[in-house]
Amino acid sequence: MSKSLARVTRALKDAGLEITPVEIGNATTAQMAADLVGCDIAQIAKSIMFRGEASGTAILFVTSGANRVDDARASAVAGEALGKADAALIRSQTGFAIGGVSPVGHLTHPRAFFDPHLLTFEQVWAAAGTPRHLFGIAPRHLMEIAGAQEADFTA
Repeated sequence: MSKSLARVTRALKDAGLEITPVEIGNATTAQMAADLVGCDIAQIAKSIMFRGEASGTAILFVTSGANRVDDARASAVAGEALGKADAALIRSQTGFAIGGVSPVGHLTHPRAFFDPHLLTFEQVWAAAGTPRHLFGIAPRHLMEIAGAQEADFTA
């Protein structure tokens, strides 16, 4: 088991959840992940990372696979201008490589915001630290253990 997958599994267990990530194969898009796990694209909880221009830190936006983060709305929610978070910043702050960033199990817990559209589902699926693993979870539990605040930041 990779270190990233182990961190996610431990974070879920530490939250009192008996959730085992599943290996689905290599998914490079939300639609591919949805097809492989057998859910609607809107049930994929994407972890989108931005760099806070003032803070210099990575900021997490957990959004539905059916939605796109609106840059202006996300900046307003974060309270600072946002730029592209490069692979080095994401890896150093979260411990995850791009393509497998999970909303939980980060090395350094980022400020996080949560798409309310995800809350309309009984279960959503999120990356488990690798591009090949997902875990299913009730969205309210995900928002809670991610330490995310519900916010409107999508287009």
